[in-house]
Amino acid sequence: MSAEIPVVGPLVLLGDHLHSHAGFAFSVSPQRGGRAPELDDFEVLEWVGRFLARIHTVGAAKPFVHRPALDVQSFGTESMEWLLTHNMVPLDVQAPWREKCQNAINIIASQAYFKLDKGQKDHDIATIRLHGDCHPGNILWTPTEAPNGGPHFVDLDDARSGPAVQDLWMLLSGDRRQRTTQLSALIDGYEQFRPFDRRELALIEPLRTLRLIHYSAWLARRWQDPIFPINFPWFGSSDYWTSQIHMLEEQIEAMQEEPLMV
Repeated sequence: MSAEIPVVGPLVLLGDHLHSHAGFAFSVSPQRGGRAPELDDFEVLEWVGRFLARIHTVGAAKPFVHRPALDVQSFGTESMEWLLTHNMVPLDVQAPWREKCQNAINIIASQAYFKLDKGQKDHDIATIRLHGDCHPGNILWTPTEAPNGGPHFVDLDDARSGPAVQDLWMLLSGDRRQRTTQLSALIDGYEQFRPFDRRELALIEPLRTLRLIHYSAWLARRWQDPIFPINFPWFGSSDYWTSQIHMLEEQIEAMQEEPLMV
């Protein structure tokens, strides 16, 4: 592509990239090999940061026509209400899960960026088109000495509009010091092509919390697909929801701490 973005996108077949069969929508993409990127290698992180900046430069050029925004209502409130309405949370843990979930949502909704949900734009952090689900499993890495070597980004199913940091925070792991060092390498690469607004660092933990809630609803909504119980056998038990309560407690604390600084 002219923008040099290594995304494995769908092929245009018969004049279109989206097709249907037996009531199912599908697309066909070219085969690409690769392995998970070594995110403990700072050169790899810088490389990924550079390509994310290129993706975001294209993403900032114009808004989505049909894709929704990453907001509190769809990721947080609607996910929570769907899980409760469909009795996906066992009764023995439902009340504490609902309480922690609502507390977390309230904290997120009070932040300036997420007040967009209520039409109160009292910030100027940019909202752009994103990959949306940029975790390490959605990056295929090929040897750098090979033609077109480096990262290839896959799985654009969850593309949404939101802050740029949404495509960075899922690549961080470890303790605070490790995450700060990783983030610094990512941003070093990113800013070779595009400036990064440091105010977005305060959105990392709210975004992580929204994904935590949304992911449970995402699994539950697809539970009738036979492949899901096979691939996610741990989902839905009281132990699973108890662990979610603990994770929400941790996120409530994390959202009240100072954000990472680079």
